[in-house]
Amino acid sequence: MRKLLIAGFTLFACTGCQLGYYIHSGYHQAVLINSREPIDKVLKQSGTTDDERHKLELVKDVKKFAEDDLGLASSSNYTTFVRINDPYVTYIVQAAYAEELKPYLWHFPIIGNVPYKGYFTKSLALEEAAGFDKNKYDTYVRGVTAYSTLGWLQDSVLSTMLRYEDYELAEVLIHETVHTTLYIKSNAQFNERMATFLGEEGMKLYYLKTEGEGSSALKKAENDSHDQKIFSVFITKELESLKKWYEENKGHVTREAKAARLKEIQARFKTEIRPQFLADGYHDFEKRELNNAYLLALQTYEYSLVDFQKLYEHFNHDFKKTMEWLKTLKGDAHPDQTLKDFVAAGGAK
Repeated sequence: MRKLLIAGFTLFACTGCQLGYYIHSGYHQAVLINSREPIDKVLKQSGTTDDERHKLELVKDVKKFAEDDLGLASSSNYTTFVRINDPYVTYIVQAAYAEELKPYLWHFPIIGNVPYKGYFTKSLALEEAAGFDKNKYDTYVRGVTAYSTLGWLQDSVLSTMLRYEDYELAEVLIHETVHTTLYIKSNAQFNERMATFLGEEGMKLYYLKTEGEGSSALKKAENDSHDQKIFSVFITKELESLKKWYEENKGHVTREAKAARLKEIQARFKTEIRPQFLADGYHDFEKRELNNAYLLALQTYEYSLVDFQKLYEHFNHDFKKTMEWLKTLKGDAHPDQTLKDFVAAGGAK
């Protein structure tokens, strides 16, 4: 699913709980650093294709807009370019308990507990996933096209990011810049939902400024947004129901019963939700084999964004004011609840 592929993944090459992982991450991060070239230099190279040149010019424009108009962190990020001979820059491992909707957490210094672990090679990610007892855990491995080092290192534009449409690229750049601007320790899901919401809204503001309300890119983005909101309501309701089902059947969940229960979710999606869509961003949901790890990955990015929407509306769709309020949550142990309480009270502290 597209949002899982382009959404920001946070990878710290300088931290890790195992020496081998530290060496792996540090080595591959160093390779990326040593391979980067200034975008302005790449734009002048004869080997740069017209499409690459167009998208790199777009990167420069979106970066300036994000910093100047949206008030996001100004940095040297996305001023360099790296070509990668792989469809993804990293591979993410996620794990969940087999009989409850609870993620397995990895701990890293500085960023705290996170429900994923990243590798620069697919084989190591698959090896990590294979190390989990299949009777106790579900696992999910996915490739991603971009990640943020949260300002610790200079982030480059990666060739993996250029295969998306213009509006998708604009969205992921703003998404990642939100991460650099604000990251709340041990609250990965909140951070990702925040960046998902603000990345999309920031991208819409960019196209409203540069192309106006008749923008074809904005129309595509609005169709995606329409579908995302419908899917968000659907998956939020289904995950809450599934969590309750696990609790009610604790100790009695068989493989067969679990598989049947997950098939019910896909059947409802096919008959009730998919016909409402305007685009095809969720076309594979009904086909894949669901498990708890995959569903929790969806929860990270697709779970209800309604509180962020209410906050944005409270500040009259003012991106900067919304971002400034969210910055007050830095250090908050329960940012989701604080946000919910704030919007429930009509914005009153």
